[in-house]
Amino acid sequence: MTAQRLAADLAGKPAALTELADHLARRDPYAALPSLIDDEPANVVLLGMGASRHACDAAAARMRSAGLGATAEYASAHGSVPGGPDTLVVAVSLGEAQHEICAALDRYAGESAIIVLADGPESPVARYADVLVPLLAGREDSGLACRGYQHALALLLLLAGRLGAVPAGASGEVSVTLRRVANASADLLERADTWVPRAAALLKGTAGLHLVAPAERLASAGQAALAIRRGPVLAAHTCETGEWSYTDRYLAAIEDYRAVLFAGSRHDERVAEHLLQLSGSFLAVGGDVDGAAMSLRYLGDTDPDVSLLTEPLVGELLAAHWWAGRPV
Repeated sequence: MTAQRLAADLAGKPAALTELADHLARRDPYAALPSLIDDEPANVVLLGMGASRHACDAAAARMRSAGLGATAEYASAHGSVPGGPDTLVVAVSLGEAQHEICAALDRYAGESAIIVLADGPESPVARYADVLVPLLAGREDSGLACRGYQHALALLLLLAGRLGAVPAGASGEVSVTLRRVANASADLLERADTWVPRAAALLKGTAGLHLVAPAERLASAGQAALAIRRGPVLAAHTCETGEWSYTDRYLAAIEDYRAVLFAGSRHDERVAEHLLQLSGSFLAVGGDVDGAAMSLRYLGDTDPDVSLLTEPLVGELLAAHWWAGRPV
């Protein structure tokens, strides 16, 4: 793993997203879903570890908002929702935690319909799949699976639509969203030489970086933090925006508090007000928040799905920048 490889992986996001959009315009990866489940499943269990579990969290929240009984579970958990014909299991593999995911699927095999999102049929988890959905993220030499996370989340949101959690629409409509995400990612990448060094200087404190996001997009903070931990191996922490006032606010009173605020919560202004009172500083991403030391906007950032699928790139590009600056 090197910073240069991560930078190359990130630079390939727009092209990979466009390829996925083209694929979904031609083929519905969930076409076999009606033959797996007769009606709306009583339970949907989404299994993952690390980045894949963050994607599962976001998708499960989307499903619950429509009344589905959806749970994002650690694949390493000793037990979870019981298997059975009314339980749909969705496993997401980004190339790691194969042992944990396979062990979890062993509990459901033969009892529940299983959908697997993975690189391809050679993945160890693929043998459990009633429906195998390829990620089409391409090879990522950095090992951080940033494109894999983005594609997995897009495909999980498409599944949520098929289950009625959002207007299902046609694959072509999903393709339109993905093309907008490709444009948004390209926008951030093309301007990176301008905003990344400035943001990195603002956010590099003595107590690590805090990433704050609304509940619906907390996965963005989780994915960004994971890239910062795994790449440059720096401390990175996550917090939900409304929860911030009851948890991280106390840290801001005693440390050099630097934050990325993924904008869009009705609690943004409260976080900003308290943080400024405590002499902290923050970068606002995807919206203008009073008090921000810096604001970073990008194409399409008023669309919640574009934001959800695009904004982790901010943390990933910061990770590549800080990683490149570490002594060998």
